[in-house]
Amino acid sequence: MNPISTDQILSQIRALNAELQTPATTAPTPMDAPMFGELLKNTIESVNETQQTAKHMKTGFENGTSDASLVEVMVASQKADLSFRAVAEVRNKLVTAYQEIMNMPV
Repeated sequence: MNPISTDQILSQIRALNAELQTPATTAPTPMDAPMFGELLKNTIESVNETQQTAKHMKTGFENGTSDASLVEVMVASQKADLSFRAVAEVRNKLVTAYQEIMNMPV
């Protein structure tokens, strides 16, 4: 069995103490990455734009002023519907998560 000298123990303690004294380096967060609120806002604006485009295509097709075919109008309408449903589902998940957090005992 190898006896451990007090000098070895002291050097290990000093090394650990030095590690604790230095500030922990964390992974830098990219400054150009959008924050959650901004990302949510951009997504909602995108969904709104998709819905407005589909609405204008429908109106143009009904009035006969648009060159869009029925297939293009229906595809735009389905895209708008699908994007709205996706945002609504994300909202529902966020509300559920918020409610769970609020019901946690402190």
